[in-house]
Amino acid sequence: MPKFSANLSMLFTELPFLDRFEAAARANFKAVEFLFPYAFPASEIRKRLDDNGLALVLHNLPAGDWEAGERGIACDPSRSEEFRAGLARAIEYAQALGVGQLNCLAGKAPAGVAPEALRETFVSNVSRAAVALKSAGLRLLIEPINTYDIPGFYLNRTDQAIAILDAVGADNAFVQYDIYHAQRMEGELAATMQKYLPRIGHIQLADNPGRNEPGTGEINYPFLFAHLDRIGYQGWIGCEYKPATTTEAGLGWLQRLATA
Repeated sequence: MPKFSANLSMLFTELPFLDRFEAAARANFKAVEFLFPYAFPASEIRKRLDDNGLALVLHNLPAGDWEAGERGIACDPSRSEEFRAGLARAIEYAQALGVGQLNCLAGKAPAGVAPEALRETFVSNVSRAAVALKSAGLRLLIEPINTYDIPGFYLNRTDQAIAILDAVGADNAFVQYDIYHAQRMEGELAATMQKYLPRIGHIQLADNPGRNEPGTGEINYPFLFAHLDRIGYQGWIGCEYKPATTTEAGLGWLQRLATA
């Protein structure tokens, strides 16, 4: 059976962030992930992880002004210096928190920048990040995100992400494959995960439409979970969905899976 991590940026959001770790442990999650740790001291987050016996699977590199609607800066030629500074900060947090991989969000394509410049900038920044993370013993992820939820997001298809990784040529760089985003942009979920399994470092889930928990939409999650077992996926699957009501009320899908 796959192993699932709770995305604390999406689940238990009725609680203050630092209280979500205990809630995740009470719900029988053994691991968590979240968007960003940078608003809190690393020592405080590490204490919550340790106190609740939780592993940290993933967090993101700094991604610009999130509250203002920015969703990453890695493709923006005018933000390369900011990207480098954020990279150093992310590695510092990763080492303090014991996380083994970081996700790099490409961001929205800035207006007026030629496609060639966007790609060159993104490849350059991903290359720089991969080298820095490898020296710290970390893996780098890049994540395609659908352009319905985030119009203009630069990296939005699996084959595009693979082409970027091919251009980078780093053995510690992988795709973060989000089933929800992939369903919206391209479908072919089972075949794509099987084709690119060696290039996938992390998987996330939500159902579609609505981005709610598995079982609320069109995606056949029991089939996909069995498929991932068959093809040998060994990593975590991040539960990055918006609960239709509350997190606890929506966890029936996970309880059913555990008893199947």
